[in-house]
Amino acid sequence: MTLIQSLLKPDAYSHSVGAIELIETHISWVILTGQYAYKIKKPVCFDFLDFSTLEKRHFYCEEELRLNRRFAPQLYIQIVPITGTIASPQLNGSGEVIEYAVQMRQFPANQLLSELANHGRLKPEMIDQLADLTADFHSRANNDISSSCYGTATEIHHWFLSNFTNIYPLVEDGKFQQQLIRLEKWGEQAVQTHKILIQQRKQQGFIRECHGDLHLGNMAIFDNQVTPFDGIEFNPALRWIDTIDEIAFVVMDLEQRNLKPFAYRFLNRYLSQSGDYQGLSLLRYYLAYRALVRTKVAMLRWQQHKKLQDLSEAKNYATLAENFSTPKSPFLLITHGYSGSGKSTFSAKLAENFGMIHLRSDVERQRLFSTNCYSAEHTQQTYQTLADLATILLNAGFSVVVDATFLKFEQRALFQTLAATQQVRFVILDFQAPEEELTRRIQQRQQSGNDVSEATLDVLQEQIKTAQPLTINEQNHVMPFKNMTDTLEKLFHHL
Repeated sequence: MTLIQSLLKPDAYSHSVGAIELIETHISWVILTGQYAYKIKKPVCFDFLDFSTLEKRHFYCEEELRLNRRFAPQLYIQIVPITGTIASPQLNGSGEVIEYAVQMRQFPANQLLSELANHGRLKPEMIDQLADLTADFHSRANNDISSSCYGTATEIHHWFLSNFTNIYPLVEDGKFQQQLIRLEKWGEQAVQTHKILIQQRKQQGFIRECHGDLHLGNMAIFDNQVTPFDGIEFNPALRWIDTIDEIAFVVMDLEQRNLKPFAYRFLNRYLSQSGDYQGLSLLRYYLAYRALVRTKVAMLRWQQHKKLQDLSEAKNYATLAENFSTPKSPFLLITHGYSGSGKSTFSAKLAENFGMIHLRSDVERQRLFSTNCYSAEHTQQTYQTLADLATILLNAGFSVVVDATFLKFEQRALFQTLAATQQVRFVILDFQAPEEELTRRIQQRQQSGNDVSEATLDVLQEQIKTAQPLTINEQNHVMPFKNMTDTLEKLFHHL
């Protein structure tokens, strides 16, 4: 720590400095100098990292630079040797190296997404941008379908259990300990239940070299763009992970901050881009795992500094993990109405407010077919695909809103039967609008060119001509759409 104190003096730097500030985590120190930030690794050794020697710290500095330039090349500059003496160090000086630092461009702390969230300044467009860049990065990241341990059930659950290895020795509260024991047992059962799926996902290429630590504290607005940084360099097993594990950290972090609408906005946008609905069968396991990671980090801080705030934070994260492990009963909603009747706008808002998965026929149709999307055969296949996806999601414990026209009885019957088979509540949201309003909306949508729907006025006319009205039996499940506020409130009391 003497070296760090010496680095808080301006004469340690060859460039001009402003107010020098020190930020400390359980594994590193970050020194802010105004123009640049310098990250120095602590000489610590845990079961998940080893920074115990100068050689190892240098290696992981190089890894940090290499890996984080994938997300933020404009932030990460170089590795800087620290020379001189502990009492009088020099950044980027000559002589024997006593330590290394990662040099980064400094940005205002108030541009961290965590800070924006704390002050109510996180915006929907930031969430959309984050979902888009994450989906894009995952599509390009290196994958691992080899016989390595990465992404195997044994390896994944090793890291799940390692949280408890670090936490248990620090716990003195009996109630807290019992909660952790319940979570450990649940995790054992969950990984056994999904062992085959975990193996399949590795074979299918979903184990990729990810960021590894994607939470709001590791993202900032830089050059007007959401920019992830500080990905995991210290242990490859913690970044060669299932992409849905990475997504879980973002969702968990937003939920922990009471930003559930943003959590599901992010999740649904990512899913619409990636199509990885299968991964949601593992999402609750990974949500609990990520909450336990934060429990561990808070407990390690508490061990170092004995601040009651850290202990309280650890308990809150453990409770969140337990909530993820005990989901409420899911339900199934489908929409009913012509193109342009407002189904997609409301379904997106509904999914955000109720924590649901939004399946949109326009998105899945285009994922399936490149031409003649509205043929009878393609329409039938699209509805069957939506039903197959809804089955996966309901089995995973997620409520679903299926956003499609559902103008034919057989289409609606498919989902009513699904709800009965799954023994979940079933609602038909009925959307009505005058034909002239439908025409206006479709024309406006085509002119703007910013909507995935390809419905034309010809498609609308065909819908009007061939639509089959709701039956008397179906009316028992119908909830008419009036307006956004009233319908959301009615659904809240109904569900």
